[in-house]
Amino acid sequence: MPPFPPVRVRGGRYRVQRLVRHRGRAVAAGLAVTAAALVAAGPGTSAQAHHADATPRPARSARGHPPATPLPAPRPEGLVAAPVRIADAATVRLLRPGDRVDVVAAQDPAAGGGGGARVLARGVRVTRVPEPLDGAAESGALVVLAVPRALAAGLVGASATARLAVTLC
Repeated sequence: MPPFPPVRVRGGRYRVQRLVRHRGRAVAAGLAVTAAALVAAGPGTSAQAHHADATPRPARSARGHPPATPLPAPRPEGLVAAPVRIADAATVRLLRPGDRVDVVAAQDPAAGGGGGARVLARGVRVTRVPEPLDGAAESGALVVLAVPRALAAGLVGASATARLAVTLC
């Protein structure tokens, strides 16, 4: 072989300098690709992939919007659902499932109850607010509360002799 001068790549050291100079563009491009991949994956898919062996979760609506139908609040152990008729139907329209309320019994002085008010239940959770029946607004409205079994019997008994009201906690 005849002797020849060494082979040199032209501009090699300038490529490294150019990459260092424009690294902001490379980082921005990488972030854009990552964001596009996250948007394409959609909400909840990564959690579902990690929990493939777990029990299926109910479908949820987009973030920031309330679900079309409210999900029932889970009842802890030892509680029962007690339907209670509240005297003021307009107050019941303010309630939503999950709210906490105090139930107050107001005795009618004409019925010999003395006219006092007493708290029957404190901080009980509203589990359901059924739609009122037509023409039943003057007789109050129904609300379903999660209460201990012993307290449920007292609420039902009190609703027969007193007018019940609720206060939001």
